[in-house]
Amino acid sequence: MPLKEKLMADMKEAMKSKNKVTKDVVTMVRAAIKQKEVDERVELVDADIIDIIAKQIKQKKDSISDFEKGNRQDLIDLTNEEIKILLEYLPPQLSDEELESIVQKAVEQTGAQTKKDLGKLMALIMPQVKGKADGKHVNEIVAKYIK
Repeated sequence: MPLKEKLMADMKEAMKSKNKVTKDVVTMVRAAIKQKEVDERVELVDADIIDIIAKQIKQKKDSISDFEKGNRQDLIDLTNEEIKILLEYLPPQLSDEELESIVQKAVEQTGAQTKKDLGKLMALIMPQVKGKADGKHVNEIVAKYIK
């Protein structure tokens, strides 16, 4: 089932079961999809929708640090629940071991050794892990391999 249809079905189910958090999250994703389709006058495919969802997860993770500074545990819990719901729509996330393997291969291919080579490495790695790993996490693993 395409992601758009799955989102619509999940929203209907959330409305029937009165699950407000799921309904709100799915509505937010569908609104972002619709906005991009209208702005660019295109029909989005699953890969584009995965990009939108990954971007929203990143935004939510960034907002958690703000909530921590404001000592708002209620918002932290809600945001973590929203992230959990969004992750259901992404492909399975790569484990640290899988990421390290991809990074090692990329380092061997490019011969990267210093931080100057970071851009070259990330350009090779990110298309392989798109939607399956957070860029910040990938960057942390890459940092272990270059000086």
